[in-house]
Amino acid sequence: MQNNENITTTYKKAIYSGTFDPITNGHMDIIKRATNIFDEVIIAVAKSETKAPMFSHERRVDFAKAATENMPSVRVIGFDTLLVDFATNMGINTIIRGLRAVSDFEYELQMGYANSSINKKIETLYLMPTLENAFVSSTIVREIIRFNGKFEHLVPKKVIECM
Repeated sequence: MQNNENITTTYKKAIYSGTFDPITNGHMDIIKRATNIFDEVIIAVAKSETKAPMFSHERRVDFAKAATENMPSVRVIGFDTLLVDFATNMGINTIIRGLRAVSDFEYELQMGYANSSINKKIETLYLMPTLENAFVSSTIVREIIRFNGKFEHLVPKKVIECM
């Protein structure tokens, strides 16, 4: 029998950031994938007033908390700083980003490089949602909501209950 004192384990954490305006099934797909890779995933809800979100920062944080309440390895935190600074303050060096299509890639690649230029220890991991969720975006959901369309199939049931 080995002495357990010599065993070192690394607790792996990552941040998945966004405005989550609102959090969608596509986001949840990425979150579930990330929890298969990391011990803890921090959902970092950006205030992002420059994007003029449909929902308040507080409501978006509440939506994310409700959507992930049954995911013990997920924590939701609102923030209003540079993502790199938030990650550094949390002691986390991995950022998760979702890629739905080639159109996402250029923007996300630039952001990954920009983050790395600020803090060389930051790594960005890109995850793709399932084909079923590849078209789902907060922008699409907001447009459907604005025109009183059916959007319930695009967001977690818990988010609908919070609205």
